[in-house]
Amino acid sequence: MTRTAADVGTPVTDRRARRRQETIAEILDLAEQVMTEEGVPGLTLAEVARRLGVQPPSLYKYFPSLTAVYDALFEQGMLATVEVMRSAATDAGPGLPALAAALEANGRYLLDHPALAQLMYWRPVPGFDASEAAMAASREMVDMQRMMLRDAADAGQLGAAAVDSDDALFVVASLISGVTTMAMSNEPGTPWGKDRFTPLFPHLLALLPALFPPN
Repeated sequence: MTRTAADVGTPVTDRRARRRQETIAEILDLAEQVMTEEGVPGLTLAEVARRLGVQPPSLYKYFPSLTAVYDALFEQGMLATVEVMRSAATDAGPGLPALAAALEANGRYLLDHPALAQLMYWRPVPGFDASEAAMAASREMVDMQRMMLRDAADAGQLGAAAVDSDDALFVVASLISGVTTMAMSNEPGTPWGKDRFTPLFPHLLALLPALFPPN
């Protein structure tokens, strides 16, 4: 006798939804592989479909365009970055120790995912701008750093000037972006702390109290 969704009690759509999410995750993993091998602008739906073993039109059931794939990759990278930063900060002291731990975790993730790092921070795809939904995680990351700077000021590690404007945020972003960019550009594939540039990050971050001295 043929069994129906009513017979088993669990809607078939639940399994279909789970399978759909698995396929989407596989598509994004393959897309990241293509970007890593061919360059971020070298991503094509045709190549992703070939690696997935389907015809290119089949991908439109999951993503309406190549831009949508880029957008999903951007959001995925930002969400992962927020997660690793939050996790690292939890194990550190408040203020500057938490900020240092979070930023190092961020840098490690970027070096492990250079194609996503380029997509998120280098704007290598002409005309691509992340959607508002994809940017939500980026704003969450900025807010997290702003809170850590506020904690540092409250703890007397930095002056109030560090939270009175966005200058300290811009300095922090420039420092972590600078060392990771130099590492990826000059020694691609080298883990955090093993190249010539990322070991400098703690020394660079130590400049913050000099730039924003405690009151």
